[in-house]
Order: sequence, then structure tokens, then C-alpha cells
Amino acid sequence: MTSEFVNRLKVCRAERNWTQADLAEQLGVSRQTVQALEKGRYDPSLPLAFRISRLFGRPIEAIFVQ
Repeated sequence: MTSEFVNRLKVCRAERNWTQADLAEQLGVSRQTVQALEKGRYDPSLPLAFRISRLFGRPIEAIFVQ
């Protein structure tokens, strides 16, 4: 995972004033999963990537592609 994705995920979350726990609840994952995503230690599965895209109302390419 690129650091650019990590930064975009944090920005998307911050724009909504969500904590990692808030985002995790919205996505149906643990807070630890969100933390790992944001630190670049975990690559999301394809279904999770699409959930993130839909949640933030952005094309998947805008979040995951450099």
C-alpha cells in the first residue's frame, strides 16, 4: 500500500471528524484494522476497498491509485 493511500484515508476520515473507531464501525471492521490500514501495514481486501470507496463517495481510483 502506498503512503499516498494512507494519507488519503486519514484525510477522508478527518473530513468527517471520525475517529478510527467511528470509521471501523461504518466499515464493519475492527479499529485495529483501520489503524493498520492507516499505517500501511495492511492492504484492504477488494470488498473492503469498495466499501471504503462507497462510504466516502469517491471513485475507488481516487482513494487507492497513485
